[in-house]
Amino acid sequence: MKVAMLDPSLFTGRYDDSLCAALAGAGADVTLLARPMRATDAIDPQGYRYVPHFFRHSEALRKRIGEGRPFRVAKAMEYGLSCALGDIGPLARADVVHVQWLPLAPADRLMLRRLKGRAALVHTVHNADAYHADAGVQGRGYRALLDQFDALVVHGDTTRAALVGQGIDPAHIHVTPHPPMQLMTATAADLASVPDPAVPRILFFGTIRPYKGVDLLIDACLQQWQAGHAFELVLAGKPFMDVAPLLQKVRAAGFADRLLTDFGFLTEGRLDAHMVKSDVIAFPYRHIDSSGAFLSALHHGKAMVTSDAGMFGQLPGGVATRFPAGNASALAQALLPLVQSAAIRQKQGGQACAYGTIMGDWKDMAVATIGIYNAVLAARP
Repeated sequence: MKVAMLDPSLFTGRYDDSLCAALAGAGADVTLLARPMRATDAIDPQGYRYVPHFFRHSEALRKRIGEGRPFRVAKAMEYGLSCALGDIGPLARADVVHVQWLPLAPADRLMLRRLKGRAALVHTVHNADAYHADAGVQGRGYRALLDQFDALVVHGDTTRAALVGQGIDPAHIHVTPHPPMQLMTATAADLASVPDPAVPRILFFGTIRPYKGVDLLIDACLQQWQAGHAFELVLAGKPFMDVAPLLQKVRAAGFADRLLTDFGFLTEGRLDAHMVKSDVIAFPYRHIDSSGAFLSALHHGKAMVTSDAGMFGQLPGGVATRFPAGNASALAQALLPLVQSAAIRQKQGGQACAYGTIMGDWKDMAVATIGIYNAVLAARP
């Protein structure tokens, strides 16, 4: 079985790499088609092929002009032309085209129309609201694209219910639980680049976007700092929102020394180093279906605080300390016992690590995914 795996912008490289390797291990002939890899990517294809099929020209421009508006315009134009007129041979020759992310819905519609009927089309819907209400033109028309697929893969009942509520035929939706992931292990240099904590450290890591609630986390920490509690907060990742007002709020309150920032696209090893040196990892998301960041952190055995959105609301008791999504005061109260007690952190971290070991693995995911492929192929004319 030939599988063309698509993640044009490589939004979820660690997920793609894990799934493709597992599918290849289960006997599938897999090619991952994405953009050219960057220095911050940590993909090492095992048993499958990686082809930089998308964004070759705009990625070359990125090195010269940076990531501002000219780059984004060039990227959108290149992708639009690729979807409308580009070579789809590597996709059309596959038995199954499995799309992980649709980065620009108006352009994706053109590509899917060209592929319809030439290969089975499968799409993993990582979140029912793919762009969390802040995508603009990027996500305009995304819902209509879902009707073009022969099967939709989701990672939990929250996403399934949301899609059914949007009018998707339940028979087209397949639930395959998301296994834990493990980032590239931090090197000695990575560990040396991250300062050691002087007091308990709370970590937020990953891309920084409005729906992830970093502003709530800042407000919660300010409440506890102003109450006299000693701990520090680290924000590690690339901002996709204006964080200057948040940083100014901390400075104005007199707690600039409690906030450490490591902004930018960070290597997996550097992110891993941040997790190693943290005491609590925070996921204050306003809304989410499933979180790859959370599933990447489980094996570290750190205490975690999460909202009750999406998958977080279904976690077994003891795996994380939860608070009502969007409530900064409740988050502040949830943080307090974790920063005050090493014993509570150790107990909860152990439960989080244990939970990760019973969630299944990528071999299970590959078997389930190939089962979906076979069902779709059997149903085709």
